Amino acid sequence: MRTIGLLIVIAAFILVAGCQSKKESDAPASGEQAQKVPEPDYITVQHILIAFGGSLPGKPIVRNKLEARALAEDLFKRAQAGEDFDALVREYTDDSFPGKYKMANFGLPASTDQKIYPRGQMVKAFGDIGFPLAVGDVGMAEYDPQLSKYGWHIIKRVE
Repeated sequence: MRTIGLLIVIAAFILVAGCQSKKESDAPASGEQAQKVPEPDYITVQHILIAFGGSLPGKPIVRNKLEARALAEDLFKRAQAGEDFDALVREYTDDSFPGKYKMANFGLPASTDQKIYPRGQMVKAFGDIGFPLAVGDVGMAEYDPQLSKYGWHIIKRVE
C-alpha cells in the first residue's frame, strides 16, 4: 500500500512538472511583459512562388517536390543574405512577375479597384507569413496541401 501511495505522489509530481508552461529562464527579465506586436492593417508583399509538377493548375512545371524544396530553400537563403529580390523574382517565380500583392488584414475593406486583396481570400500561409514581417524582411511559407497548396512562397514585405 505504501508503494502505491509513493508511486501516486511521484506520478503527480511528474505530471505537475510537465504541465508548467514556462521555465524560469523563459520569463521576461526584470518584470518586462512579453508583448505581441500587432499586425498592420494593410501590407504589400512581393513573392517568389516555387511550384512542382501538378501543384499549379495550368502550368507545366517539370521539377518534382524535392527539387522545388531545395530551390526554395536556396532562394530563401539568398534573399535573407540581401540578394536583389526583384531579380530573384524575375528569374525564378512560377507566378507572374513582379509578384506583388497588397492585402487587407482580416475585417478591413479590400478594393478591387486598387488591387487590394482580402487576406482571407489569399493562400492562408501567404498572409500568415506576410503580415508579421517587418518592411524589408523575408519569410518563407513551406508547401502544405492546406495552407500553401501551390508550393513554396518566399515572401518579402515591401510596404
